[in-house]
Amino acid sequence: MASGTIPNAMTGAPLRNVALIAHVDHGKTTLVDALLRATGVFEDHEAQVDRVMDSDDQERERGITILAKAASIEWKDVRINLVDTPGHADFGGEVERALTMVDGVLLLVDAVEGPMPQTRYVLSKALAKHLPAVVVINKVDRPNARADDVADEIYELFFDLDAQDHHIDFPIVSTVAREQRSVAGVGVPADEDDMQALLDAIVDTIPPPAGDPDAPLQALVANLDASDYVGRLAIGRVVEGTLRSGDQVALCHSNAEEPPLRRRLTQLLGFEGLKRSEVEYRRAGDLFVVAGFPEVEIGDTLADAEDPQPLPRLDVDEPVLFMTFGVNTSPLAGRDGKFLTSRQIRERLEREVLGNVSIRIGPTSSPEVIEVAGRGELQLAVLIESMRREGFELQVSRPEVIIRLIDEAPHEPVERVVVDVPDEYVGTVTQALAPRKGSVTDLRPGDSGRTIVTAEAPARGLLGFRSQVVATTRGTAVVHQHHAGWIPWVGELPHRTGGAMASDRKGTSTGFALDNLQKRGELFIGAGEDVYEGMIIGESSRSEEMQVNPAKPKQLTNIRTHSTDEAIKLKRHRELTLETAIEWIADDELVEITPTAIRVRKRHLRESERRRLKKR
Repeated sequence: MASGTIPNAMTGAPLRNVALIAHVDHGKTTLVDALLRATGVFEDHEAQVDRVMDSDDQERERGITILAKAASIEWKDVRINLVDTPGHADFGGEVERALTMVDGVLLLVDAVEGPMPQTRYVLSKALAKHLPAVVVINKVDRPNARADDVADEIYELFFDLDAQDHHIDFPIVSTVAREQRSVAGVGVPADEDDMQALLDAIVDTIPPPAGDPDAPLQALVANLDASDYVGRLAIGRVVEGTLRSGDQVALCHSNAEEPPLRRRLTQLLGFEGLKRSEVEYRRAGDLFVVAGFPEVEIGDTLADAEDPQPLPRLDVDEPVLFMTFGVNTSPLAGRDGKFLTSRQIRERLEREVLGNVSIRIGPTSSPEVIEVAGRGELQLAVLIESMRREGFELQVSRPEVIIRLIDEAPHEPVERVVVDVPDEYVGTVTQALAPRKGSVTDLRPGDSGRTIVTAEAPARGLLGFRSQVVATTRGTAVVHQHHAGWIPWVGELPHRTGGAMASDRKGTSTGFALDNLQKRGELFIGAGEDVYEGMIIGESSRSEEMQVNPAKPKQLTNIRTHSTDEAIKLKRHRELTLETAIEWIADDELVEITPTAIRVRKRHLRESERRRLKKR
């Protein structure tokens, strides 16, 4: 095919780039599904999977979007690139990257819940970039929907964020995304309505890209991917000029002193539906995927080879939590995993940093331990879970907050937490906040006998708060939190109340031993499990550490009575998940993670060594 020809019918079409932003669980990914179906991306014979954009295993299991992804549809001869973004504040780096690739946003709000904390966060990022919005009120068919009130709350949110007049002049579209129905304005779509009202609003409201296709090339790399065949792939947007397959381009790195790399593009792809198709060129405003630059990083610029001019780099919020990742040193290490060494762990984390702008890694005093910083405990837990599924074994510490010096005084991050809870559990939530130095800032009635509690607390005080509230409210609470600035260091905070039950030997746990131990606390293991010295097998009812023998066998005697032969009945032990284990451990403890097991252990396994260090 000759250079400059159009490789597919969509390449030369008028263009709109739009990101879907919303609070978690308000229906972004379901809305993308509806738009894909409405514009014929799915063939009639194709199996249609719900939440098709959530392709990652953890995304489907957790019911959340973790990575920003793009798809392309066509409506009335206009090509629309849709970028689906995460709703959790922990993955805000993905949202910020996505906003560099678009010219407008679909702000999605639940017709029952209304604007929530993450709605405010993502909208503030969009307004800072002066992106016009189409407001979508979703789930308007629910019995307790309050679309008119929600519309008023959205206007109030824009005013609170000091939006300019042209930002507030936005269209509103009401949708039932699950059933692929929409209607202009506030209302409930009729049974015969389809997604035309929303698609028309996108085309009419979101401006086309402003770049000049004939200008010198400038293309911003906003994401990375990898291919088994061509190596690292750079994903981004052509800001100015035209990117052509086979042309020589310059790669401008973050370090201005480094000379640009010049190389020919080996492969150029564009988005078509959910697929990536090979194309001859991408013009200003188009999204692209290119191969041929194994050195590329997020924020780099692909520029004109003769006169390379880099674009400003991506600026994202800094991490607020850090923890350490180290080699698994327990006596059970090496049984399950394929990747065990510090070199393998470091290489995996370096790959993560290349594709995740909100993760940072750094050295520690030990070459076998790496410090990893991120936006929140959910983001770090997702990274650890990904590594264990890939076959890594490692041990991690309890998350700690990053301290910042402001006016020569230590400050720590503060989080805003919003809890949607049944009325009878409001007292439970406020009692859980008090010892964590949290203060309630707003208390307002919700719908159907529920109350929305808004509070602010130090980030380290909220470690474990989510799991505690969900457990004490019998799973009925919905908890959201996000970074809300910095406050002076508030001093020591209480942690767990019970001490660790630490095994004093290696062996296999027995029902006889655990039957006696369950009277002294809550167990984390059952009978027949391998244990080792220093492994924590439960939480004591007392605050001090307890040395126990979970492998003690029953002594054989000649005496046979009904009471001695009575069957042992063990209570159901507490199953530690990755998140609950990370939240539970103390500073002198670690979580051991393998592809098949999650265990908690003392940092120093021998009790004699722990005593000696304590005396020091």
